[in-house]
Amino acid sequence: MKHRVWTLLFLFAAAAAHAQSGDLDATQRLGRQVFAQSCGICHLQPSLGVKTYGPMLNKTSTAGNDEVMRAFIVNGTDRMPAFKYYLKPVEIDAIIAYVRTVPVAPSTQK
Repeated sequence: MKHRVWTLLFLFAAAAAHAQSGDLDATQRLGRQVFAQSCGICHLQPSLGVKTYGPMLNKTSTAGNDEVMRAFIVNGTDRMPAFKYYLKPVEIDAIIAYVRTVPVAPSTQK
């Protein structure tokens, strides 16, 4: 029974990821890839029920302000490294474009 539940969860997640990837343009797909590689360690949930080090990001992050998000990525914060020497401006723009496609999780909506 436990195996079936995990299989169903995996299939649901894979289907959702596939469906979302079909809705993304080339810039957003690049952003998803760079986000997973450079930001995912802190901003993606490693497994169910485990908290992330950084906040979960979605289209409402930084109140939807792309320039504020860009400043966070470029300059970092006390808890986040600056990526200005690691990521190209086009990659930063792609991350922002991708994050703006991520829906707010039902448990975090107000």
